[in-house]
Amino acid sequence: MKHLLILISAIVLFSACSKKQYFEPEDTLSFNKNSKSISSDISSFNRDGATLENGQFISSKGVSNIKLSEGFTFLNLNEGKVISTNIKDKILVDSKEIVTNTAVVAATLKDDILALVNSDNSIMAYDLRDGKILFKEYLSKSLANDNRIAAPYFMSNLILFPTLDGKIIVVSAQNYKILRNIIVDADSQFNNIIYLNVVNDTLIAASSKKIISVGDGVLHIKEYDLRDIISHGTDIYLATIDGQIIKTDISLNVMDRKKYKFAKIYALAFGDSLYALESQGYMINISEDFKTEKIYDFSFDEEDKVIAFGDTMYINDEYIKLK
Repeated sequence: MKHLLILISAIVLFSACSKKQYFEPEDTLSFNKNSKSISSDISSFNRDGATLENGQFISSKGVSNIKLSEGFTFLNLNEGKVISTNIKDKILVDSKEIVTNTAVVAATLKDDILALVNSDNSIMAYDLRDGKILFKEYLSKSLANDNRIAAPYFMSNLILFPTLDGKIIVVSAQNYKILRNIIVDADSQFNNIIYLNVVNDTLIAASSKKIISVGDGVLHIKEYDLRDIISHGTDIYLATIDGQIIKTDISLNVMDRKKYKFAKIYALAFGDSLYALESQGYMINISEDFKTEKIYDFSFDEEDKVIAFGDTMYINDEYIKLK
């Protein structure tokens, strides 16, 4: 009986594995990778950058030669100042230490005002000049989060705080009062804000399940299972879990879309056209007008950590510039 149970279990396991399906394009091209090495592997990353195993970091400015203090990881780079955290109770703004008594998961600096999102889902504004907390608000605790946590956004005389429970809290940068509470996603478990940007005076924000657009007092909301989201000019590009790559305008109206059966997209980037890195070792390239596409063979281990900024994609210990 024991041997029979083992045999049945093995058959069930084999059947489950054999049914797993992968993206397998028929016609592929050779990719001229022309990659360049990074000094170390990526150890961790967020929406605004990555920390390397040797203590250096990657931001939208590229790979920095600056080394973070031991035990600290990169959060953001604003106004030439490096913000890092010990993922416990302190952050550093360059060499200035700030005791937070909780782990900071996202931060943005403007004119010596530091906007923070904490792991307990509290948000705060801190004045670096006199060391005072100008604003702090506690929100509902979030037990599970996507690691692509968006950072606060300074917009004119407003601070937009993305929360871990799917909201955007709009705070006045003049009197530090809450002006508006925008709900992006109140339903899903992993509903922290993973993307926050302002495109042509229109707020674009997304969780892993929903995306919203707020402009001219009009709210648009769409539901997608998102793998990645980027903007280029006034166009928004989405990669979904079911293998779709979608182009929308800033009101989230679908302009074009393509479906790649069983594709698992890791990251999007934009050079002169759109690129999507696929988990089974392919790079999908779609023209800006979505009329033509090319699929390249691309050496890639899906265990590698990936982050992209503009036309540059960083993969583990190397990077490539995409045309």
